[in-house]
Amino acid sequence: MTPNTSFAVDPVALRGSVTDALGPLARRVELALGEVTVTVAAADYLQAARTLRDAPGCQFEQLIDLCGVDYSDYRIGGWDGPRYAVVVHLLSISLNQRVRLKVFAPDDDLPVVDSVNGLWSAANWFEREAFDLFGIVFEGHDDLRRILTDYGFIGHPFRKDFPVSGEVEMRYDPERQRVIYQPVTIEPREITPRVIREDHYGKL
Repeated sequence: MTPNTSFAVDPVALRGSVTDALGPLARRVELALGEVTVTVAAADYLQAARTLRDAPGCQFEQLIDLCGVDYSDYRIGGWDGPRYAVVVHLLSISLNQRVRLKVFAPDDDLPVVDSVNGLWSAANWFEREAFDLFGIVFEGHDDLRRILTDYGFIGHPFRKDFPVSGEVEMRYDPERQRVIYQPVTIEPREITPRVIREDHYGKL
């Protein structure tokens, strides 16, 4: 019995619909592994997101996920583009289709992109998470502050250059009767790669 796949979206047709809707707003519209990925410039990010939400043939009403990406070690240092990107996954409930939207922050020292929280309220938590963990600033977000790390946390722990042991640690000080912050006391460990011996290693 042949399964009914009439409900499935043709990814080639979806790529065409997205390309037509975005026009010059899209730098690239790629199709790989049956998934459509749209890359836009930071200056066009908000307008492109609004178009994907509202345009006929797109109608991506729901934001499923938004995350930051640090490309500093991508392809073992062979990456020469901007360091930070924001990746958004969108779902069209009415048309049963998905798309991935990617934007690179133009400034590596202070990564800033527009907030899409005004388009999809679900972006609120995700943008705060990306700000907390990657240090990506979302322009126009109403309440951009840390959401996972502590108030006194220093740095952004998902950046590739963030030390594994962190910058500071906190402990309860019985004399002061409060929690205090202090430099990390964990000694750095030398990580030795696992060596797999041959089956008859050392035998004559």
